[in-house]
Amino acid sequence: QFQLVESGGGLVQPGGSLRLSCAASGFTLDLYAIVWFRQAPGKERERVSCISSSGGSTNYADSVKGRFTISRDNGKKTVYLQMNSLKPEDTAIYYCALSSLCVSKVISWGQGTQVTVSS
Repeated sequence: QFQLVESGGGLVQPGGSLRLSCAASGFTLDLYAIVWFRQAPGKERERVSCISSSGGSTNYADSVKGRFTISRDNGKKTVYLQMNSLKPEDTAIYYCALSSLCVSKVISWGQGTQVTVSS
């Protein structure tokens, strides 16, 4: 059974940083890509970043490029999203999701973690 649990969200001031974690259980994480999405109130879900199963390939939405960094530790069965220079428009619920490849459909979702950027 695929299980993904996000953590690390919270309230941060503009310009601050947060690191989100996505902990995997019930399956072999290093066989899968992990995608981070976010959804703000009243807005469509946005794909933020993806990392391949090996970690050798990553991609980012233009809105976060240069500020966010995705990484993974397959030994710890965890994927991270380091978010720097946060802006109020980054406020959203952040979800990690499991996929065969970064270009494939999502297989399973986490429950989400709230990120709020406000002074």
